[in-house]
Amino acid sequence: MQHSHDKFHSHDQHENSYGHGHTHGVVDPSITTSERGIWAIKWSFVGLFVTALFQVVVVWLSGSVALLADTIHNFGDAATAVPLWIAFALSRWKPNKKFTYGYGRAEDLAGMSIVAIIALSAALAGYEAVQRLLHPQPVGYLWAVVAASIVGFLGNEAVALFRIKVGKQIHSAALIADGYHARVDGLTSLAVLFGAVGVWLGYPLADPIVGLLITLTIVQIVWQSSKAVFTRALDGVEPEIVDEIRDAAGHADGVEKVTDIRARWLGHRLHAELNVAVASHLSVVEAHAIAKEVRHELLHHLVYLSSIIVHIDPSEEPGEEFHRIAEHSHDGLPVHSHE
Repeated sequence: MQHSHDKFHSHDQHENSYGHGHTHGVVDPSITTSERGIWAIKWSFVGLFVTALFQVVVVWLSGSVALLADTIHNFGDAATAVPLWIAFALSRWKPNKKFTYGYGRAEDLAGMSIVAIIALSAALAGYEAVQRLLHPQPVGYLWAVVAASIVGFLGNEAVALFRIKVGKQIHSAALIADGYHARVDGLTSLAVLFGAVGVWLGYPLADPIVGLLITLTIVQIVWQSSKAVFTRALDGVEPEIVDEIRDAAGHADGVEKVTDIRARWLGHRLHAELNVAVASHLSVVEAHAIAKEVRHELLHHLVYLSSIIVHIDPSEEPGEEFHRIAEHSHDGLPVHSHE
């Protein structure tokens, strides 16, 4: 082989065929997945907004602080659609000289905004519940509070199913987190029902106590969602993804060893880089063909891949450890090495 290290890098939209009677990347997958994400956000926003508006009317009539806490949270949940919508729209913009990887990272920023919005809703709900504990007020129209509780549960569960399904289809951590958030919201809506029953049985403090319990549930959602969102923001990936990449690349003909797999999410699209070792007697053209086949295998096994960089190494020197430059000196600089 004429060179010990070959680099093969391509985006989905730049490669048309592999001679197998089908193509990859004629349409940039990030465009279609972003469109589906926007579609999911739009309709889940409508569902939650209508649910919250109905609850506002009942809060005004009844004075239930538990229902108020749930309503504030539902409005906050609907509001999380705004940063997600912006993020999915930005992810459709093409890379340029300044943003060479595109704008997928906007989705991670949207996830952080969602966590902040949920935290704010927890603070507002908690404040109102404490105020009502200190200054009790009667709760009226209990039948309406019960009805609003059930409507809140059904609305949130429908949105949860919708967001989680689409989020898993397009591999969006922010959308999936928002879906599970809506599911827990549905359960907190049911808690309002128990507060109403407590008031009906003669325990007026049941309403603000349920409001506090809802607040604690929202705080738990903040913690769980923040872990998922910040893992993505810090370039964390699921360990099984690395295993999938290793397994898929290893199935390509001519690959003797797969090393140094690096992967990170930019929004709901994955970028990967790996080293593969091939026989050292191969020409650059033959090694490049193996790199193309590795990419082919990866695209078949991981449909959410956006770009793949394949480094070709000779079998005698597999991996980045052989790319290190030993100690040397030049241009009057101290003796140094390059890892």
